[in-house]
Amino acid sequence: MGVEIIFKIAAIGILTAVVNQILQHQGKSEIATLSTLAGLVIVLIMVLNMVSGLFDTLKSMFNLY
Repeated sequence: MGVEIIFKIAAIGILTAVVNQILQHQGKSEIATLSTLAGLVIVLIMVLNMVSGLFDTLKSMFNLY
């Protein structure tokens, strides 16, 4: 799970940047901003799931309930 998550986050970042540039070139800066925020939210959800898994692992490792 180490390297693949980095590649997924990088792919989302590249895709978001390309969509942002295309939309700004067409003069739709508001939608471009919303697409960038959507990419950010997707990455934050992925990171929050990983942090949640980390806390679950630590809880089970130290027998904390």
